[in-house]
Amino acid sequence: MDVKRAFETNKQTWNRKVSVHANSDFYRLEAFKKGACSLQFYEKEALGNVSGKSLLHLQCHFGQDTLSWARKGARCTGIDISDKAIEMAKALATELALQATFVCCNVMDVSRHVSNRFDIVFTSYGVVGWIPELNPWAEMIAERLEPGGYFYMVEFHPIPWMFNYLKNPPQLAYGYQQKDAIYERYEGTYADESAPIVSEEYSWNHGLAEVIGALLKAGLTLERFNEFEASPYNVFPNLVRHSNGMYARPDALFPLVYDIGMRKPT
Repeated sequence: MDVKRAFETNKQTWNRKVSVHANSDFYRLEAFKKGACSLQFYEKEALGNVSGKSLLHLQCHFGQDTLSWARKGARCTGIDISDKAIEMAKALATELALQATFVCCNVMDVSRHVSNRFDIVFTSYGVVGWIPELNPWAEMIAERLEPGGYFYMVEFHPIPWMFNYLKNPPQLAYGYQQKDAIYERYEGTYADESAPIVSEEYSWNHGLAEVIGALLKAGLTLERFNEFEASPYNVFPNLVRHSNGMYARPDALFPLVYDIGMRKPT
């Protein structure tokens, strides 16, 4: 398929989502402006103290997580394909007097726009599905890491992405590591299903071996890998909220989230 056309379609969809997301209960923007942290348990536990470290945030949307890391003392750069999202991220940083750099570019082209190397490269929740080929993505991550630097990702598990959620009930429809793009067109967005916008998207499913294999091939070493039954976000149907605020399937048939930590050799 025409990957450039797919990226442009996705960019325009994410541009439409920005204002809807900024005004949604999902993103809690007003609470964030008052000091609430948008980061979740998994990434905070994995990365710990980031004070004084340089951090590159891939696919940062409108920058809440990037700025949350900045509040924790990291020297942050966020990138995103959506120019509307980056425009809002810059405005948020200015409004909140937080130091962070934001760059609008395709995640596959980061090394064309960002020359610095970082102590940490970070990405989270709904990110690898927008990438058709993982080897160039992993090579870029290795390029942007300092020797000894750490890559951390926390992501929705590939099994939930095998279902078509436009059907009710959801139908098992897509391959675990499907090569063909998945095209969906629907009204609303995950942050506000009743929003008066059309989301038109191309995505790709990547199995765990494909993700880890690409990062290993790029020269990184595996230090951390976990699969979790609970998600911090209520983004799949019929999840049950636990007392710790996490959401899980009542039948616990498969994980909803995984994380990976990789080190660049010195």
